Amino acid sequence: MHRPCIRWFLLVVTFVAPQLGTAQVAPPAPSTPVIRATVAGRRIIARRTTQPIVLDGVLDEAVWATADRTGDFVQAEPVTGIPASEATEVRVLYDETTLYIGATLRERDAGGLVINNIRKDFTEGDQDSFEVLLDTFHDRQNGYVFLTNVEGARADRQIANEGRETNTSWDAIWSVKTRRTADGWVVEMAIPFRALRYDFASAPSWGINFARRIRHRNEVDFWSPVSREYNLARVSAAGTLDSIGIAATSRDLRIKPYVAARTVRDLGGTNYVTAAEGGVDLKWGIARGLTLDATVNPDFAQAEADEQQVNLTQFSLFYPEKREFFLENSGIFYVGDAARNNRISLVPTPDEDLLLFFSRRIGLDSAGHPIHIPGGLRLTGLAGGFNMGVLSMNTDRGAATPANNYSVLRIRRNIGGGSDIGMIAMSRQSLDSAGSWNRVVGADANIRFFGKLDWNSYLISTRTPGITNGQYAWRTTLNYEGKFFHGKGGVLELGDGFEDDIGFYRRTDVRKWLVDIGIRPRPEWGHALGLREMHPHFVWNYYEDTRGVMVGKNFHTGYTFFLDNGGYVELIATPRFEKIGSPFAIDPSVASIPAGDYAWVEYAVRGTTDASKPLSADYTVVTGGLWSGTQRTQQIGVQFRPDFRLSARVGMSHTEAILDLPKVAFEQMLWTVRMNYSFNTNIFLDGLGQYDPKQHVFNANVRFNVIHHPLSDLFIVYNEQRITSPVAPVTGRSLVLKVTQMVSF
Repeated sequence: MHRPCIRWFLLVVTFVAPQLGTAQVAPPAPSTPVIRATVAGRRIIARRTTQPIVLDGVLDEAVWATADRTGDFVQAEPVTGIPASEATEVRVLYDETTLYIGATLRERDAGGLVINNIRKDFTEGDQDSFEVLLDTFHDRQNGYVFLTNVEGARADRQIANEGRETNTSWDAIWSVKTRRTADGWVVEMAIPFRALRYDFASAPSWGINFARRIRHRNEVDFWSPVSREYNLARVSAAGTLDSIGIAATSRDLRIKPYVAARTVRDLGGTNYVTAAEGGVDLKWGIARGLTLDATVNPDFAQAEADEQQVNLTQFSLFYPEKREFFLENSGIFYVGDAARNNRISLVPTPDEDLLLFFSRRIGLDSAGHPIHIPGGLRLTGLAGGFNMGVLSMNTDRGAATPANNYSVLRIRRNIGGGSDIGMIAMSRQSLDSAGSWNRVVGADANIRFFGKLDWNSYLISTRTPGITNGQYAWRTTLNYEGKFFHGKGGVLELGDGFEDDIGFYRRTDVRKWLVDIGIRPRPEWGHALGLREMHPHFVWNYYEDTRGVMVGKNFHTGYTFFLDNGGYVELIATPRFEKIGSPFAIDPSVASIPAGDYAWVEYAVRGTTDASKPLSADYTVVTGGLWSGTQRTQQIGVQFRPDFRLSARVGMSHTEAILDLPKVAFEQMLWTVRMNYSFNTNIFLDGLGQYDPKQHVFNANVRFNVIHHPLSDLFIVYNEQRITSPVAPVTGRSLVLKVTQMVSF
């Protein structure tokens, strides 16, 4: 380890320790009393209604007055365990087809309500919001989350393995209406049972929890208490929903055909090529806990464009999956580590050294260009006490790839107390004369001890023609997540013959040792400075080959200051070492960095301002070494949101570097502009533009989306790529019109 960094870390901890205190500045008492409920083992009873419920944000039907009411929300932030600063009252009703949730959210300063976004699947962290978690199989690990804000925007997601995978692209048919009042706001939700998977025969009671965010105080409250190091995805902390007594099952059938027309001229092309096509998606609840998804000739032209990134490493960059078919129910296929602290969400957050199942390997080439998919099937859900997922898709021949079949089988069984064991099998099989194939099979276990200590391990074997040795991978980690201390340690190893054609990984023949340790003091004196929490921490990653020879290491040492307003500042020092086995080009205009050993130290400052404000910023400034030389890197983004309809963001990434091997100076710069406008909660206009002034490349993506019927869309998408140099090829352009119509039975 780097001795100066260790001394700095110990010095900072020594300074902080005497300042630690448990006293906190308590927020104001709730403005109105709510009906008391016992915190331990919280329960709420759903009352049946035969009276029609008009969804209007006014809880004026007589049956709402007879419903059980529960409240007494408890803070997770800023002070875990004390009463919420404002009263929240929740009621639950149901009829033969629908679950209804009514909530009254008091706010003495109604002008302090923050609304920053009304688009589908909005981000809740920078505004007032109300959330509902439903654990419909009461397995205390998986569930559905439904969110809304003061303007009635809708967001929904699936939770798997208590947040190890949070799927924000899952969509359900449900409705919500909200209404502002003189002393707060009111929520009225209607969630059809057929939007969920459940089985009352095996789980007559559901898990349930409610969360509320009071943004101008940066406060997070829960009905069934959740400690501040977690969020609503901590399903094991949920309360219980009792007394839903219906004979309905969770079966449903949805058919979603589409038609699409496009005209495309490639960069440097001479003519536009026009084409039209169609396809269909089918979703069928074939059993109470199982869902079959089928797709024929899927089209993903409406998927959000990838943002370009600056890459100063020898590895490929990770780009997340954005295609709807692959995202829904994706959590069942995840094999990996325990959830880390959720205060700053970076989901999806793969392990950068091995993500076993990475769906972008299906239907996209290495440059992100689409490969046609004739069709595919997926079966996911719960059967016989097992969570299971089966996926099979065919792809046509690409420019440099054969036609392939991709298949995945994932089975997992809960064994109580937040623990589970499972297995995964994956296959890529060539469908043409090439005959190539790749197989992956393995087992994993996620065991929880004492509520906060997680042990996560997997063992993987691979098979590929022509490879005889080193076809394996394994990982084991032990992770403790507490309010004050968090710590993780473990080891990952990939053999020199490991190959996973449906995974993401950066190198083989490597053993990685990892340590991640930090503390989170909340000193009383910090309130006067607007400081909520400090986080001195270090992350040590040590890489060696399977013969024990070091090939890389980094020792991230940081001190983070979390502010009361939701912003943060982090000071970082990171010594690095990399052994390069073969030359690689860090920049297209620079000669390759030769093979050899390289050691350097980076110093950085990064942070964000209050993201709930109309004007906010995020920044990262790096100085120090880079490979054989030095660097100065700045990444700055400014966001302007004058109201909840319009959002505009300008970002800049700039690096200046001087290298000794090769002897060269180079510069990289990338400008990014993103604009979003919401006409209402069903009509959106999104624009993304990126410009690389050094390479003279400009890319633009503009998408107009109308949700004309639940889960049914009209998309108009325009793309442009141009070279801005004096001698440039013809600009590439495309225009896509796509219409989907969901029909349910």
